[in-house]
Amino acid sequence: MPQDLPAGPKSTTAKYWRKPLDADTVKVPHGEIHIVVNRCKGCLFCVEYCPREVLEISEDFNVKGYHFPEVSKDDACVNCGLCEMLCPEFAIFCVLDEEEGGGEG
Repeated sequence: MPQDLPAGPKSTTAKYWRKPLDADTVKVPHGEIHIVVNRCKGCLFCVEYCPREVLEISEDFNVKGYHFPEVSKDDACVNCGLCEMLCPEFAIFCVLDEEEGGGEG
């Protein structure tokens, strides 16, 4: 495989054909995931469709008797919001983590 091809979707490093012009100034957002465990009905849409594979199935049960999702890779979340859009029970939501931006003073 040639060295200058882009990395696959499961790769942790990416090689580009050319460097984006704003690569030094773009900051990747970071999200904090909150799960309302007792509202979850165990459909696991959030686990299956997470593009960064941040969530996994818990071995524990909630009060309804379902396995609920739990965060496995918290630092990989980019606050895309796909998990909260797909959840039919509104049991999961993301909050943009402002701490990574640093303070003004």
